[in-house]
Amino acid sequence: METHEKGFFTEENSVEVVTGRNANARDPRLKQVMEVITRKLHEAVKEIEPTQDEWFKAIMYLTQTGHLCNEWRQEFILLSDVLGVSMLVDAINNRKPSGASESTVLGPFHVADAPELPMGANICLDQKGEDMVIHGRILDIDGRPVANAVLDVWQANDEGFYDVQQKGIQPDFNLRGVFRTGEDGRYWFRAVKPKFYPIPDDGTVGELLAGLGRHPYRPAHLHFILKADGFETLTTHIFDPHDPYINSDAVFGVKESLLAEFKRVDDAVRARELEFSGWFWEVEYDFVLAPSKKS
Repeated sequence: METHEKGFFTEENSVEVVTGRNANARDPRLKQVMEVITRKLHEAVKEIEPTQDEWFKAIMYLTQTGHLCNEWRQEFILLSDVLGVSMLVDAINNRKPSGASESTVLGPFHVADAPELPMGANICLDQKGEDMVIHGRILDIDGRPVANAVLDVWQANDEGFYDVQQKGIQPDFNLRGVFRTGEDGRYWFRAVKPKFYPIPDDGTVGELLAGLGRHPYRPAHLHFILKADGFETLTTHIFDPHDPYINSDAVFGVKESLLAEFKRVDDAVRARELEFSGWFWEVEYDFVLAPSKKS
């Protein structure tokens, strides 16, 4: 009796057999995606050669990860973060022309309706932490100032917590604000020096990090979303280069171009002008926006 070897599943032809069943896929993009995923997944299984028990543990790990997801926690996004996939997807979707500021991940703590504040306002509402002033310019790739650019800024406090994590402890919209540049493209506001903090590590992602000998910490940073007519929206951070976790961010969000100098200033006159009680931190950083890709 003649056999049709190509139609039957074997260890050697597993990819061809599985992907061959998708010939009538209605969505060509889905077909393409599944062909790549199937090929890479089968390659991994053939290289690792998991036992039946190991594969079941992998299935249960993903099941438990799904059970942890709800309206305020997304463990699969966290898993994507610590595997570097979130940053890779961000990089692919935010390729910039030479000279433009680089992007990084949004993070889970952005609040869409933060108040618009006058330039120079202090976004720290509870006077807790080490005073800091942040200033710089918003420019195009030719070095010209961008007027009417909107900066949406937010950060963790001096203990590493965002306001939404400490309802009833921090005031609403603490360490958040929206600012709009004038004709000179300059921005400045007052805040406090942020602190490093751990990503949620009480679930399956924390279990994985512990098993790999990795810590769950993100280095201290400030978040920015910058928007202006005629330019691509930029979602990014600026980081303290002296943070103890600057070279080991749990979600791989640090880029060299996003390091800013956090300079301690002992200047009584400037402190009084800024309404600070003593020494303070100063950060100067210019953002360069890429032109819009839309015609």
